[in-house]
Amino acid sequence: MIFRDATLADLPAIVALLDDDALSQGREDPSLPLDPRYEMAFADIDSDPNQRLIVAERDGDVVGTMQLSYLPGIAFRGAWRGQIEAVRIASSVRGQGLGAQMIGWAVEQCRARGCLMVQLTSMRDRLDAHRFYEKLGWTKSHFGFKLKLHEGHG
Repeated sequence: MIFRDATLADLPAIVALLDDDALSQGREDPSLPLDPRYEMAFADIDSDPNQRLIVAERDGDVVGTMQLSYLPGIAFRGAWRGQIEAVRIASSVRGQGLGAQMIGWAVEQCRARGCLMVQLTSMRDRLDAHRFYEKLGWTKSHFGFKLKLHEGHG
């Protein structure tokens, strides 16, 4: 499996992966042509050196995705943090260790970028995901809060 920065041509596969999830199914719209807001978001991510949209590719097929964000901060004496979000592995290949490879790769990218720590959020109902991250050595350290500003968005 290879990990690489996504291209615009990967966008339909990425949106399909985001929709290929029991807890968030229907939140995304993978129908073609894609909603133009996806392409606008891709352009914003692609143009920001502190953002990376990643795909995992196996045998020429996109089977995983995640977003890496590098966050500067004043806390911890000006330390950078890595943020991993929107992690998905295609349902057809789950349970084969691909997610662990992908997260391990992401951690190494953050380490190479000089981040002091890596963090992620996971919906509280994703108990399988919580067990997965804990098995990889992650700890539950914080509670998260969200405030929706617009209807129809995460």
